[in-house]
Amino acid sequence: MQRPTVCAVLACSALLLLSVTACTATEPDRDTESPSRPDGVTARAGSATSVHVMWERSTDDEAVTGYEVYAKGAKVKTVPGARRMTDVDRLTPSTAYTFTVRARDAAGNLSAPSGAVPVTTPASTPDDRKAPSAPAKLRGRAEGTGAVRLSWERAADDTAVTSYDVYQEDSRIHSVRGSATTARVTGLRPGTVYTFTVRARDAAENSSGDSDALDLTTASGRGDGPSTAPTALKATATRTKAGVRGIDLSWTPPRTGGDGEVREHQLFLNGRLATTIVWGAAPPAGTATYRFTVGEPPGTRYGIKLRAKLPDGKWGDFSAQRTVVTR
Repeated sequence: MQRPTVCAVLACSALLLLSVTACTATEPDRDTESPSRPDGVTARAGSATSVHVMWERSTDDEAVTGYEVYAKGAKVKTVPGARRMTDVDRLTPSTAYTFTVRARDAAGNLSAPSGAVPVTTPASTPDDRKAPSAPAKLRGRAEGTGAVRLSWERAADDTAVTSYDVYQEDSRIHSVRGSATTARVTGLRPGTVYTFTVRARDAAENSSGDSDALDLTTASGRGDGPSTAPTALKATATRTKAGVRGIDLSWTPPRTGGDGEVREHQLFLNGRLATTIVWGAAPPAGTATYRFTVGEPPGTRYGIKLRAKLPDGKWGDFSAQRTVVTR
């Protein structure tokens, strides 16, 4: 059998070494650095079976992609990296818990656990079927480009209010203990209008009706222009003598400056695009109005908001949301 020459062996060895070197040089470095541990963890019992947990943002050399929430050392919730609060449900009444939070990055690295926060759920009241009264006189102010502070009057209940839930466009985004009548909501976007309501909740999970809605607009960021959201939106449920149910809308289109006109608006119902409102002739100079019918039964709840198509062809900011119940 013929043996390979020394030169051939050396050439093959050099080629193999070159291939290994090339693979090694192009292999990306693996992310092994863990995020910082979450600080500022708080836990408030919202009812006999739920706790609201909040924490401050963690940092990472790449990006924090999620947070893991633990109760008594067992993982009970995973939330996206953009969120820093969650409700833990299905807990046991009259029970002591400790909660910790860990941050996770895209490579799966977990931070060290946060400090443990104790909380005890209140006793259940299974025979309690009466909801608290709605919080009154909701008021507030924007604090800079990304936060608002809210306050309201205390609600009444036949047992006790255990928490107040803050809603933004019908989504619960924050909770505070029942003895509090203020809340600070963070993580908002600059130059954006938000609509807030507050509900009271008792230990039996009975929830009050909504407080009056409050519109607040965060300050614009650097380089942001004026708001392009429609303003003064009003929504009224109607019903004709023939039983046809509908909703009447009125609003003020955004001012665009120059000679540009707003000829189109998109109408969103419960977060979904329902229709596009188009003026074939000249659009209204002041207040715009629109009426549409609905086929759902009486008592159906709608969240309504609008946005305008600007003269440059882009869609502007959303209006504040209005909630209406069909008659």
